[in-house]
Amino acid sequence: MISFSITDKEIDSSTLKEKLGTAEDGAILVFEGVVRNHNEGKAVKSLFYEACESLASAEAERIMTEAVFKFGLSRIVCVHRTGHLNVGDVAVFVGVSTGHRGEAFAGCRYLIDEIKHRLPIWKKEHYLDGSHEWVNCSHHGHNAKHEHGEVSV
Repeated sequence: MISFSITDKEIDSSTLKEKLGTAEDGAILVFEGVVRNHNEGKAVKSLFYEACESLASAEAERIMTEAVFKFGLSRIVCVHRTGHLNVGDVAVFVGVSTGHRGEAFAGCRYLIDEIKHRLPIWKKEHYLDGSHEWVNCSHHGHNAKHEHGEVSV
């Protein structure tokens, strides 16, 4: 079973974790990306995520299929938030289960790295000083112009 979704609701990690694991699995691994209060020397107040949901879902399916074949994962559950998030909120959940811990760690790492790199999901940081900017908006190694006319650096 592989599952990817985008939501504007709070991520309930404990409910998502229940979807992982089979009788053959010896490893269940969960990664939670949490909004932190700083980035590159700036004090972060909150984040805002936007996504092109149809493209993100299609690319996530490809990434999860790759991870199944590369690492032998039996189950994958991924959820990414959109909308306004405060410091401490879970922005992304990646859960995997498989027979052995090595494959679980490698597979989970692969999934989060590829999701961050390949999915059309944009992040706007709001800082305590009142300023804001779109960050990490490049995909496939190219700077992506965000639809609001701002370019990531």
